[in-house]
Amino acid sequence: MEKILIVDDSSLQAANLRSILEDEYEVSVVQTARDGFEQANSGAFSLILLDVVMPEMDGFTLLKKLQDDVITQSVPVILITSLSDIKSEQRGLMLGAVDYISKPFHPLIVKARVNTHIKLYSYRKQIEHQSMTDQLTGIANRRRHDLYSSRRWNEAIRLKVPFSVCMFDIDHFKKFNDTFGHPAGDKVIASVARTLSSHLQRSTDFLARYGGEEFVAFLMGESPREAFEQVKKIRQAVEALHIPHDSSVSEWVTVSVGASVSFPGQRTPTALI
Repeated sequence: MEKILIVDDSSLQAANLRSILEDEYEVSVVQTARDGFEQANSGAFSLILLDVVMPEMDGFTLLKKLQDDVITQSVPVILITSLSDIKSEQRGLMLGAVDYISKPFHPLIVKARVNTHIKLYSYRKQIEHQSMTDQLTGIANRRRHDLYSSRRWNEAIRLKVPFSVCMFDIDHFKKFNDTFGHPAGDKVIASVARTLSSHLQRSTDFLARYGGEEFVAFLMGESPREAFEQVKKIRQAVEALHIPHDSSVSEWVTVSVGASVSFPGQRTPTALI
């Protein structure tokens, strides 16, 4: 079920919107812009309904913060307002709102506009996912890695936890391809990716195919010793697949692993790689 966030200081209006939408969507409600920004950063919302007129921080200010934040900038925002002048509507659209719903609103209009933008968002996410997924392995590709590295780095800064970059390289892979052929090599890459994925399943873990037979993973909150033990288990798990290699270099397919651990702010993800 898609998730919608309502940010409105009027408990009556928020309850009205919730009653209209809760049969089809999972609806969360907050009553301040600050709580709205915090919730938007912590939940995978498909749409935000944002009241324009609120105390302390108005909807326009929150909309700009959402658009400037890498985590929330792609989430569509519909402004809820009693302001009917053209300049206010233009301001909201220029700041990045996808639509306006004017008060007093009609339930059928609210549902129709929400449904439309949820569908558009889902379609856009599907296309985005395809463009950022490695077709051979099904894991993230280099493009997604480049996008997510700074996002995860900033998250580690916010949480004040160690950040590990781990590189995995299939050993003597050219020799394997020369001996068994490229189709067999593709199967090895896919098998290694599945093994890595099975050991990196926490919500804070990230795995991508970095290029060719190389993979990169991010770990958050692991000490150097913990990161070492984790990648050692993964290396052993790949060897335990017992995929035959060219006997002149190795009995089984193996991977070499390197990892660098740092507290964010001291270095950068690129430097760690």
